[in-house]
Amino acid sequence: MSILSGKRIVLGVTGSIAAYKAADLASKLTQAGARVDAILTSSAEKFISPLTFQSVTGRRAYIDKDLWGNEAHVLHVGLGHDADLLIIAPCTANTIAKLAYGQSDTLLTVSALASTSPLILSPAMDGGMYDHPATQENLDTLRKRGAYIIEPSEGHLASGLTGKGRLPETYELIGHIRLVLARGGLLAEKKVLITAGGTQEPLDPVRVLTNRSSGRQGYALAQAAMDAGAQVTLVTTPTSLTPPVGAEVIQVNTAKQMLDAVLVEFPESDTLIMAAAVADFRAKEVSNDKIKKEGGVPQIILEATDDILKAVAGLRSEVKRKQIVAGFAAESQDIFKNASNKLQSKNLDLIAANDISANDAGFSVETNRLTLIFADGRTESLPLMSKSEAAGIIIERIAALLE
Repeated sequence: MSILSGKRIVLGVTGSIAAYKAADLASKLTQAGARVDAILTSSAEKFISPLTFQSVTGRRAYIDKDLWGNEAHVLHVGLGHDADLLIIAPCTANTIAKLAYGQSDTLLTVSALASTSPLILSPAMDGGMYDHPATQENLDTLRKRGAYIIEPSEGHLASGLTGKGRLPETYELIGHIRLVLARGGLLAEKKVLITAGGTQEPLDPVRVLTNRSSGRQGYALAQAAMDAGAQVTLVTTPTSLTPPVGAEVIQVNTAKQMLDAVLVEFPESDTLIMAAAVADFRAKEVSNDKIKKEGGVPQIILEATDDILKAVAGLRSEVKRKQIVAGFAAESQDIFKNASNKLQSKNLDLIAANDISANDAGFSVETNRLTLIFADGRTESLPLMSKSEAAGIIIERIAALLE
């Protein structure tokens, strides 16, 4: 989570039962390398202690009493002006109204008014309050002033009602924070199309031909591209992973479905990264019924699946602007030779080659060891690193190629 490393984030906490989630948010942000300064309203203190935030951040947590201390004449200015971002989560209807009307009777609202950093609000309140016209008008006012509003989740509320008003989970909040911090990044205003996961070619209604791809590298690339400010479309097969917040997700199963999705999205994309492990073969005939073992070992005739990169190569000449196409070569022998041949035959700008026979790289692990091969003949060997770190480097190289 390098985009958060070294960032100073002011976390405002208001009087909601969801304040306990704010402590988890503060903890996760700190673990990601951010410096988190929490400001609690007096109502928030009734739900959670400032000591909780000091314990998980290692930094002082501020309360309304500090507004009247010896440093009050500069405290709110210092908290607001030095921050990379100010997020209020949970943000009650009362605090939303105060911010909309410029009321500044708490350390948090004074700091928000004095701040020049991006402002994120994550509303959390009980049944009917979020949808009330007054709350919606106040949120519209804040949006027009540039505030970023995170929509609350639906579900069980503290009153026992079910509705819209829950504070989203920590990973979602961090996803939105990353989106805001990514504005103006290396790939700002660029559209990046990424494929991920292993395709599934049906044999019958139950069984499929597939591979061991977990989708981790493709999802890491999607997050890295978003951290660079790109608009990301992720074409993915079923995985156990959670897509990055803000990405447009297209779910597919087969190579044909992935091809169709890529051909639709590619003309409007600045970059395509084919990180999916596309099956090379599929059953020539798919059984309508489950194949039973009583019938003996079935004879399954295979045929080649669609070559997505070959189809994309044919489209590139029709697009009248610069596009970068990158692929992956998962090999178990003659890695450099096979990857180089694929680079040339598929008209790629960059290919990432990896040895899938290694225990610590490739499929089903969280690390990778890649060799990047460029169309101009350059190569770059990456040591063993997390797939997130590898994704960040690949995105940096693609951004350089786009320039």
